[in-house]
Amino acid sequence: MKLLASLMVAAALGLGSAQAGDLPTPGPRDLCPVCGMVVSKYPDWVATIVYEDGHAHFFDGAKDMFKFWFDPPRYAPGHSRENMARIEVTDYYYVESIDAKTAYYVIGSSVYGPMGHEFIPHATLEEAEEFMADHGGVRILRFDEVTETLPVMLDGGRFE
Repeated sequence: MKLLASLMVAAALGLGSAQAGDLPTPGPRDLCPVCGMVVSKYPDWVATIVYEDGHAHFFDGAKDMFKFWFDPPRYAPGHSRENMARIEVTDYYYVESIDAKTAYYVIGSSVYGPMGHEFIPHATLEEAEEFMADHGGVRILRFDEVTETLPVMLDGGRFE
């Protein structure tokens, strides 16, 4: 009886459930909707799209997240950009989740992600420039500068 009362109090306080600002993390069965890889095997590369209803899609890197972004119904019928509440990528240096729309992405570097050439996310321009000094790279892009064809070009090692 005491356990039931404790659980009811915890539920009323919102304890044990994800808070509004919490970002869900991929579990061992969460697959990237683009390539089918188990996302939790690559925690340093995770990208996440969270919908208004709390549902989330996880990706094994920003490249697959961008592929999804440009055509959600292709990879998840019934989903659209209009219902996306949050898009996060993992910062390369700090391995922390950052807003995908404000991140700086380096392409064409010597660093590869789980699926080969990758958009390497950084929280600041200075970090992206430091990364390029250390690991090379062709250019730095913002979210809105990524075109629909660029993720596919990266698959082929092209960075125009």
